[in-house]
Amino acid sequence: MNMEKNEEKKDAGGHWILRNIIGAIAFFLILWLVCTLALNALTHHGKSIEVPDFTNMTLSEARRTAHNSNLKIEVVDSIFIRRMERGAVYSQNPKVGSKVKKGRIINLTINAMSPKLVSMPNLVGYSMRQAKAELNARGLTLGKLLYVDDIATNNVIRQLYHNRQIKPGKKIESGSEIDLEVGLNPDNNLTYIPDLMNKKYLRAVDDVHESSLNISRLVFDSSVKDYADTLNAQVYKQVPGKSSEAVLMGSEITLYLSVDPNKVTLKENKAE
Repeated sequence: MNMEKNEEKKDAGGHWILRNIIGAIAFFLILWLVCTLALNALTHHGKSIEVPDFTNMTLSEARRTAHNSNLKIEVVDSIFIRRMERGAVYSQNPKVGSKVKKGRIINLTINAMSPKLVSMPNLVGYSMRQAKAELNARGLTLGKLLYVDDIATNNVIRQLYHNRQIKPGKKIESGSEIDLEVGLNPDNNLTYIPDLMNKKYLRAVDDVHESSLNISRLVFDSSVKDYADTLNAQVYKQVPGKSSEAVLMGSEITLYLSVDPNKVTLKENKAE
């Protein structure tokens, strides 16, 4: 009898331990499920927001757009681009169209309100190509090439800013255009118009200057909406077009540019 009672006690104890183990497992499973559901609700699990395009917006416009999209913005950097509205958004991270959660901070780089000042270098005596490289290194750009009679073709005689001679060391805004008065020897005063078709904006302008020519006009069509488009725009027409006949150095070219693929793939140069 005692042995049977002992066995019953052992069975009862074993069942109690088993029930406790099962209960503990069930408790933790329920707790895990509740926590998961709560976390999903708090983080909007499975729900995402598409990042809008903030580029070219003012900060007030960007804040309003971010608020309407349940996002936040933060300005983390600035650059200066002369052809872009000051204070406007230049770039963003995450990029346009990215999927993010509600409340995500979008980091913005804006176009500075005030450009950096740089010192004007002394370019007198440089060749045109050397002077152009020096301007680029200082954050300045080459404007017009003004040719005057001289013994040395493309030798810099004067440097001009807003049609006035500028002294070396003077502080000016980065991105400013500097015109160069350069020499032109009557025995070495001809050049050729290059083929600029389908070349991007900056490359085309650079090739014009490398050929000792000037830009008369830059005409961007309606497909070019912002500075990024400007950089990506390609030449779809040039006037005059490429020619095997030599022209006088300093002659001018008008460039027509677009980001419309239907235009930039044209191979023929159609003059007006």
